[in-house]
Amino acid sequence: MKILLLGEYSNVHATLAEGLRELGHETIVASNGDFWKDYPRDIDLTRKPGRWGGIRLMARLAANASRLKNYDVVQLINPLFLELKAEKMFKIYHRLRRNNRRMFMGAFGMDYYWVHENMTRKPLRYSDFNIGETIRHTPDALKERQDWIGTAKETLNQTIANDCDGIIAGLYEYWACYHPLFTDKTTFIPYPIKPKPEVTIGDEMPRRPVRIFVGISKGRSAYKGTDIMLAAAKAVRDRYPRHAELKIAEGVPFDEYVGMMDDSDCILDQLYSYTPSMNALEAMSRGIICVGGGEPENYEILGERELRPIVNVQPHYESVYQELENLVLNPSRIPLLKRQSVEYIRRHHDYKRVATQYVSYYSAHGENR
Repeated sequence: MKILLLGEYSNVHATLAEGLRELGHETIVASNGDFWKDYPRDIDLTRKPGRWGGIRLMARLAANASRLKNYDVVQLINPLFLELKAEKMFKIYHRLRRNNRRMFMGAFGMDYYWVHENMTRKPLRYSDFNIGETIRHTPDALKERQDWIGTAKETLNQTIANDCDGIIAGLYEYWACYHPLFTDKTTFIPYPIKPKPEVTIGDEMPRRPVRIFVGISKGRSAYKGTDIMLAAAKAVRDRYPRHAELKIAEGVPFDEYVGMMDDSDCILDQLYSYTPSMNALEAMSRGIICVGGGEPENYEILGERELRPIVNVQPHYESVYQELENLVLNPSRIPLLKRQSVEYIRRHHDYKRVATQYVSYYSAHGENR
């Protein structure tokens, strides 16, 4: 197949592209590298700030028009797959639709259905937008509601979701929002990660403090619950200075981020998630334990009945503090959790295995166009 992956979130498309190429498929990634994270891409669609930045991006799209057509598959990372206003995206989407064979949309992050379903139907016990029946009112949550509800972004998302050949959810949470509405075209495929065969885990924890790592996204700390997790981690470190160390990374490129977390024992992931994010999965592939989302639904959708490598926390300070305290005071647990983390990635997230699932899904959808 000839495949175009358009847009980027946390290295999903760049890693998937590597898997697809390993399987012999001609694959191009066109993206902005996910802003400061600067992930690899074949066609750079970075936008400079301001009105002129938008004009230059449109000019770059025009210059690359021949490289954005005649694909068997085009996959969009999100309804907003370019740094342009939603009003401008309708024409671009329809042009891609005309000039390519099949169109797929990723349910990988923020969009209308993620906002709307979690505020109305509430398929999850907790999310970025609700804790039980209570709607969250953090500044970021309010901003996303204003951006996606009753706007051109909502219409764009609805248009693409109804028109595209398939919707691929990368986490259980996104599948829970989309599948009831688009049952025939929504599937779940785990995020792709490159396993690290060089990682070896000893049978015993070294005699040193437990190393805790926290990565902070620019301006998203309260929204993702990192502020709460960081406060709990600091409290554990301060109470047990001989048992715990804490390292913090904020707004750094991916390569630097990986270097900073590489010698850690555990990583604190998104507080309101049921499942590990791409950053946490990357950490797990390196034998680093995820403290974050490991709800039963995560293991069920993967069909995993043995491994339980994730230290699951509930969306509040006390749960994070308790689980971290338990980990640093019982370091004998750590080697087993590390080994299970590596095996979990090998079983469910290996980039070539995931790419094979994508190819099967692509092949089964859109043939009648």
